Amino acid sequence: SPLLFQLIEFALTVARASGGAFDPTVGQAMVARGYNRNYRTGQETTHRPQGTRETSYRDVVINPVGGTVALLKPMVLAKMVQAAAVAADDHVLDVGCATGYSSALLARLAGSVIALEEDEGLARLARENLAAIGVGNATVVTGPLTQGWEGRAPYDVIFVNGASEIVPHALARQLKEGGRLVAVLGRAPAAQAMVYRCLGSDISGWPVFDAAAPLLPGFSAPAAFVF
Repeated sequence: SPLLFQLIEFALTVARASGGAFDPTVGQAMVARGYNRNYRTGQETTHRPQGTRETSYRDVVINPVGGTVALLKPMVLAKMVQAAAVAADDHVLDVGCATGYSSALLARLAGSVIALEEDEGLARLARENLAAIGVGNATVVTGPLTQGWEGRAPYDVIFVNGASEIVPHALARQLKEGGRLVAVLGRAPAAQAMVYRCLGSDISGWPVFDAAAPLLPGFSAPAAFVF
């Protein structure tokens, strides 16, 4: 179908853009879940706004439901998932899941996913979307993004769906020993995708690629410390 060809083309585009170093497992997961970025659902939907179909697979940030919600660019999302090195038995916290696409993708790769969203409307859509495509290993919860979800901690991977102007130490404390947190740190044009690792009481981080992403609610720095 045309949709399938678009999805395969997207996965191949990611592979080419990463110089051949892109993990095919991530590309396969993106194809398997279907990359409908307008709602992060993993399936074709019939309720997308008029005029968005032709932009669904472009490397742009799209606001899926109006207001202030925006999504990661597909290239940034794919490379961040790859950097997280998600394993089949990992327990993952997806921070800022919006309407569920990133959670569906992570659920394809991981053993279990806690999908955290602070907007009740988006969380409801995420539950509906994940149920509609038969994702059984992802649970949507509602709460402040900056606080993570202590009730199901610790996590092997914490995936932050957006940018933070501060190092997310509070989230990192919910990692298992050796766990990874992936987020975009800073504000464009100086922002970078970062991987943080928990080793004992220390959290160390390193940049993996330059990136830009929408700033998540609650992750702004005090004015004097904005990048």
